[in-house]
Amino acid sequence: MKTVMYFVQFCCVLCSLPVSGQKQIIVAKDGSGHYRSVQAALDAVPPGNTKPVTIYVKKGIYKEVVIVDARKNFITLKGEDKFETILTFDNHAGKKLPNGDTLNTWTCASFFVYGNDFRAENITFENNAGFTAGQAVALRVEGNRAAFINCRMIGFQDVLFLSGSGVKHYFRDCYIEGTTDFIFGAATAVFKNCHIHSKKNSHVTAASTNSIIPFGFVFFDCRLTADSTIKKVSLGRPWSPTASVTYINCWMDKHIIPEGWDNWRNPANEATARFAEYNSSGPGANPQARVKWAKQLTEEAVNSKYTIKNILGAWNPEERK
Repeated sequence: MKTVMYFVQFCCVLCSLPVSGQKQIIVAKDGSGHYRSVQAALDAVPPGNTKPVTIYVKKGIYKEVVIVDARKNFITLKGEDKFETILTFDNHAGKKLPNGDTLNTWTCASFFVYGNDFRAENITFENNAGFTAGQAVALRVEGNRAAFINCRMIGFQDVLFLSGSGVKHYFRDCYIEGTTDFIFGAATAVFKNCHIHSKKNSHVTAASTNSIIPFGFVFFDCRLTADSTIKKVSLGRPWSPTASVTYINCWMDKHIIPEGWDNWRNPANEATARFAEYNSSGPGANPQARVKWAKQLTEEAVNSKYTIKNILGAWNPEERK
């Protein structure tokens, strides 16, 4: 019965759109769209939908916890302006909810993606719990084949949680900033032409790649910067022993430590962690000083193995418009 109600509600929304226009649901805080909140628009999508649905979000600060249900696939979320379309909340690990539950790393996000084939463009995903709040995820992605184009992920500790083991994601022209382990999780993810900004002397990544998964986080042509007072940041540390992180043709500022990587206070991780670089440049690029247990890749290895097609397989995230 619920599914029927969702479908009727969704059809009513689509029927109200101009015949000549693209089928989309409009969210606007001022009431000029179909809904005033992003979650209300997502709730209108029927579970089990098989056709792409676009939700267009007008400028505004939307303070709400948003969940893309696992039964709702093929959703595209488009913001009017990435700097002025902000989805935010202030949850953090350890926070007590009114029902008595305590939030943790997996439940403290501002925005959750459980559905497959999700896409976001021109949106800021933020957790504004604050510098001292501890773990406070802005965006947690569990569904498969999620793509983020020209988006911003803003927060402090544990900003971007790519939590699905073996699922694949794609980030292009995105800005991601945080303090500790602010890109972390078990997924396979390609970051293309992204700006990665550190706000604390800590670590950029904390991958937990399963040993049977060939690729974890792969950064292509990215730029790594930091606040002016930040001097000691590692490229990553292994959340699981077989973590996989690779930087290819990335520019690194002076905040990146000469040794590059951290073993998370466990020398045993050095035998299993899969950390690598190729052709790093900038003040933070120092291949001679890098830890001996991380690899400096050859051009042949990069050209034969580390291609976006090889990493993402049959899925081409640039095809869907």
